[in-house]
Amino acid sequence: MRLFHTSDWHLGQNLHGQERDFEHASFLTWLLARLAERQPDVLLIAGDIFDTVNPPVKAQERLYDFIVNAHEQQPKLTIVMIAGNHDSGSRIELPAPLMRRLRTHALGRVLWLDDGTLDVERLLLPLPDAEGEIGAWCLALPFLRPAEVTGATLGDNYLRGIGRVHELLIEAANLKRQPGQALIAISHAHMAGGSVSEDSERSLIIGNAEALPASLFGPSITYVALGHLHKPQRVNGEERIRYSGSPIPLSFSEIGYAHQILEITCEGDQLRSVETLLIPRAVNLQRIGPAPLAELLLQLKDLPDIDLLADTERQPWLEVRVRLDEPQPDLRNQIEGALQGKAVRLVRIAAEYAGNGRGDGSDDGEGLIELDQLNPLELFSRAWQENYGNEVDEQTLTDFATLLQEVQLESEQP
Repeated sequence: MRLFHTSDWHLGQNLHGQERDFEHASFLTWLLARLAERQPDVLLIAGDIFDTVNPPVKAQERLYDFIVNAHEQQPKLTIVMIAGNHDSGSRIELPAPLMRRLRTHALGRVLWLDDGTLDVERLLLPLPDAEGEIGAWCLALPFLRPAEVTGATLGDNYLRGIGRVHELLIEAANLKRQPGQALIAISHAHMAGGSVSEDSERSLIIGNAEALPASLFGPSITYVALGHLHKPQRVNGEERIRYSGSPIPLSFSEIGYAHQILEITCEGDQLRSVETLLIPRAVNLQRIGPAPLAELLLQLKDLPDIDLLADTERQPWLEVRVRLDEPQPDLRNQIEGALQGKAVRLVRIAAEYAGNGRGDGSDDGEGLIELDQLNPLELFSRAWQENYGNEVDEQTLTDFATLLQEVQLESEQP
């Protein structure tokens, strides 16, 4: 059995206000071609399919057009997709009855039966091989929100609730499988030891709770297809527990990532190989600096000029990082002037200061931090420090994080 592992498409994402639809369309065209070429039995999409809980119409069209095209091209292909923390679980599941006709399974939430037991049947999906025989079972584990995994039965420990759902589903899968059938887990979670992107990965963990241990996926699990972390990586060096990473760079901190999908080959219940299929980058991200303003302006003027015959949609996105001794009111005008006629698209100017900006010659080593560089917990912590003169205590930070999760959950309701 052959499977493709992908994740974190983030359809509808904007890069500092600039839409990425051309890049996503290029990736989906490339993926369709790889499906036709390699003929896998299964395509896994491990969450964060959309960038927001209320994605733009164009992003939704991209997803459903891709599913239809993939099915028409390869009628025996099974697609499994789960909701990530950026997605609305209910929105992902809304067209599920229609998608099942296209051999596509969409799982956004876990449900509990009236007797308090986990509804494992809806999360265990048969995966047919090329001959139509069940070659594996898929354990679908969408991103789990606090309301889904805490309460009278499970208790108030969010992280423990997540672990308990994993344990129950793995236990049920081990009972259901037949000899020679693989178990393939697909999960959107932060595993302990994973390398996090600086700017574009929204924290899953409340307070200082640790991420899930890889030991949760015992040796009976043939392969674990993870989503959430954008950098492709093994978890604790294990070949069978992997993040495929995002298909395009979602922030300038991801310039150096080798974006990819993974091709998984199983023989019976054994993992035989994991191969990397590198995704060509439709649009480059380019960062210049940090450098003093005068030096930076010279570097910008040396950039290639616009080629009138070239496709403007492929011009690189540019981040300029300038080091200043004091504020420059006309900073943007100077930078935009130097870029006049250049074959780049400026999306961000980041200024950092050699001193503290007071003109007294002192140097506190701090740079200018923009709001889009901070997550809500960091913003809350900074606001608390400014208003009360001391660091926020752990219980208050946990209460704020819980409230934030509840607000995000309410915003998902269609």
